[in-house]
Amino acid sequence: MGLSLNTTTGKVVASLALVGTAAGVAGLGTYGAFTSSTSASTDVASGTVAISLGASGAANRLSVAATGLVPGDTVQRAVTLTNATGNQSVSAITLTTLATASSNLDTDPALGLQLAIDKCSVPWTEAGTAPAYTYTCSGGTVTQVLASRSVIGANLPLAGLSSTAAGNTDNLRVTLSLPGAADNTFQAKSSSIDLSFTGTQRSGASK
Repeated sequence: MGLSLNTTTGKVVASLALVGTAAGVAGLGTYGAFTSSTSASTDVASGTVAISLGASGAANRLSVAATGLVPGDTVQRAVTLTNATGNQSVSAITLTTLATASSNLDTDPALGLQLAIDKCSVPWTEAGTAPAYTYTCSGGTVTQVLASRSVIGANLPLAGLSSTAAGNTDNLRVTLSLPGAADNTFQAKSSSIDLSFTGTQRSGASK
């Protein structure tokens, strides 16, 4: 009986010793960590893309109506296009035209109204009796922005504009013409044409 008790007691003591060793290892993990930290901050702000048309007067004659057209007539209207309030350049500016009141003046692509846009490197010189304005580029250089085409179109690319760069302005002359071949079906017709200019942001870059 004495041998049995000693053997059992030895096993119990051995088990306690193993538990004590495990607890000691856990203690080493708790108190053995070194740490260090540092931080920094940075400011990030987005840019603005904003093109605009002249408000009124000689800076924007697009709202001045034209009436009494006959085949061979032209309508000229000046407008300034500006990228002055935005602080970012744009990669391109396009034009979309649509008719809010329609007739064959805008639906006939061949005999209906034709649209062309030019720019002058200096403000256009306005002449003529309102609303029959005419414009000359006195002392400046004329650049074709949009070649003559049917008046209605979507996302038409405009070439040679300075207003793609922030802070710049373009002096534009919009010309509508009724072709000389327009026939009697164009008499007593009317259309309202909206012109919408859209600037698309420049490509992403490292900042």
